[in-house]
Amino acid sequence: MSVEALFNPRSIALVGATDKSGWSISTLLNLRTHGFAGSVHLVNPRGGVVHGSPAFRSLTEIPEPVDLAYVMVPTAAVLGVLREGAKLGIRCYVILTAGFGEAGEEGARLESEISAFAAENGLTILGPNGNGYINAAADITPYGLPIAEPLLRGSVGVVLQSGALASSVLAFAQARNVGISLLTSMGNESVVAVTDVMDYLVDDPATKVVALFLETIRNPAEFARVARRALQAGKPIVALKIGRSRLASHTAQAHTGALVGDDDVIDAALRQLGVIRVRSLEDLIITAGLLAATGPLPGRRVGVVTPSGGASEIIADRAEDEGLELPPFAPETVARLAEIVPSFGTVANPLDVTGYVLIDRTLLGRALEVVTADPGIDLVMLLSEPPRVTPPDPAPAFALYSASARRIAESPVPVVVVSNVLTDVTEFGRRVQQETGFPYVAGGIEHGLHAIGAAVRWSEARARVLARPPALPCEPRPAPPGATGVWAEHRASALLASAGLPVVPSALVREEPEAVAAAEGFGYPVVLKIAAEGLGHKSDIGGVRLGLSGAEEVREAYRALINAMPSPSGPSPSGPSPSGPPPSGPPPSGLSPSGLSPSGLSSSGPTDSGPAGAGAASSGPGGSGAAASSGAVPALAGVLVQPQRSGGVELLVGLVRDPAWGLTLAVGLGGIWVEVLRDTALRVLPVDTEEVRLALSELRGTALLQGARGSEPADLDAVAEVVARIAAFAETLGDELESLEINPLLVTGSHVEALDALVTWRTL
Repeated sequence: MSVEALFNPRSIALVGATDKSGWSISTLLNLRTHGFAGSVHLVNPRGGVVHGSPAFRSLTEIPEPVDLAYVMVPTAAVLGVLREGAKLGIRCYVILTAGFGEAGEEGARLESEISAFAAENGLTILGPNGNGYINAAADITPYGLPIAEPLLRGSVGVVLQSGALASSVLAFAQARNVGISLLTSMGNESVVAVTDVMDYLVDDPATKVVALFLETIRNPAEFARVARRALQAGKPIVALKIGRSRLASHTAQAHTGALVGDDDVIDAALRQLGVIRVRSLEDLIITAGLLAATGPLPGRRVGVVTPSGGASEIIADRAEDEGLELPPFAPETVARLAEIVPSFGTVANPLDVTGYVLIDRTLLGRALEVVTADPGIDLVMLLSEPPRVTPPDPAPAFALYSASARRIAESPVPVVVVSNVLTDVTEFGRRVQQETGFPYVAGGIEHGLHAIGAAVRWSEARARVLARPPALPCEPRPAPPGATGVWAEHRASALLASAGLPVVPSALVREEPEAVAAAEGFGYPVVLKIAAEGLGHKSDIGGVRLGLSGAEEVREAYRALINAMPSPSGPSPSGPSPSGPPPSGPPPSGLSPSGLSPSGLSSSGPTDSGPAGAGAASSGPGGSGAAASSGAVPALAGVLVQPQRSGGVELLVGLVRDPAWGLTLAVGLGGIWVEVLRDTALRVLPVDTEEVRLALSELRGTALLQGARGSEPADLDAVAEVVARIAAFAETLGDELESLEINPLLVTGSHVEALDALVTWRTL
């Protein structure tokens, strides 16, 4: 397959050309109007004259080589065209014809035949069910819808998984004076995929920015590979990915499954890959156009120069939304501006030079020159735009904009020009920009500031990626014996401890005296928890006892926990509340070791966090996962005895397997607050310590980790190191692992310790 050859043919055959088809008329007109220098051959089985020119009855009749066949024949005839073309050595095709995989089972069968034939014969096919492409950089336009004149050549490559939107996107780009290098309508991607075109654009010298409209990411691993290439090459990718509805994860055993939706994972993956995600077609083009004009931006400290006080206030609000800083001007800047700005104006950032610009046409430019020299500014936002109306004498306008263009070009920091509102660039405005060198104008304060914020975030992400080597995936090892279904705390914690991860000490006991001995060995107070295979919601059956401070309390708690277990012969009894009195009745004389064998039970549904208690070892996955949705009774393994912890900050560390992207890390505030606050940051594995540190900084509750209200601040480096080790360990467990959750991971200064854990394996 050669995408390079697909987009750069020297001769094209329009197969199925007919005067009755608007597609056929538009495609030929586009090729003739927009400068295609090669041969265009018309093919119609009846021959004769089509579109005013002689038509061949078949590809075979064409007397010279054909590089690209643009196919518009009925669905059932497409494969025959490919067979004929392959015999003639034609390797590249655009299939406009619809009625394939998008049309049902029979169409999918036909598309499968096309894909198989292409693979066998080394064919490169764009489509089917796609409009084609516009290679503006090379004047090659086999595209089935009208292309308005003038076609603006530029450096934005556009790839769309929507034929219907392609022309609208092109029209908007033209209206905003954003030139394209290549635009493709992907169709069904039977052979050529979005990632193949992205690969081409990363290598294409005419392209500086890639803009994507995505309905789906078909191959996440391939997408990630190409996105990393683009980041290394310094070519931003801007993406509008639709389908943000929140869908529950299949692995809802742990809190993580309830917190991580499909789109959450995509959002995290795109951010890690340095892909700028936008929410509208307007932002897609405006942001891509800005980055094509500026490249990387050096920082987020923005100086603003505007002739409007009202605009200054809007800018201040939106800059804060985008995480941009508007620092005060340096004293020397203030002094110089005071000499320029009228006395009724105020020198501040954002700078309103006032409506005096209507009297002194040089005022805005002179103020810009001063602000760009401020030592505390990374870039300047200038509120301006090219003229909309052609004046009777255009010479003064050209002189004014030439002077502004010169100041912007000579500025020591980037200058981003933004208009007040989103309007089309007129023909006269485009002419002024072309002849004076006045730069690209981001359309409207709303979209302009979003584009600046996105460009700054991309620049920072690229700098981070280039500054450190990529995290290496861990080699999986064989899954441990019995890796199926739910592993409750006693087995999950032992698994973590076996990897050298910090886990609270615990003892699994089967007799009352053993419980007392373990408690006295740890020192009071202690926590007792029921341990049963297939049981996640310990708190639902009264399976946790906190704050036990003596031997008698341990004995009573032990009996209460044993009696709280569901009966094998009937429905589960209601367990006592953790704070209530223990039930009466004799304790069992002992527990069978067979209770330790895996039950194979699984469960689903929403989760909770168990009993309250700051730093209590029972918070978190001790209350994760239901006891078995099938109604089967969990197998009693014994009672866990642990020292009780207090103080510190409780975190959730969860890993859940996304069906497309693989293991995903969620880190956030844990304990009983995890689903109430939903304060988590997500990352797709692999991650390193620095990436985890960045994730922690994104939490709304990060102030708690920094020592709010006099509490001991957490050692964030120590926390990040432990979380990265947990993530790396999860990767080694192989595809059988569905989820691993630690809730809470207790952080007290530099001491980090898992107090509860739950592991869910794929049920065989």
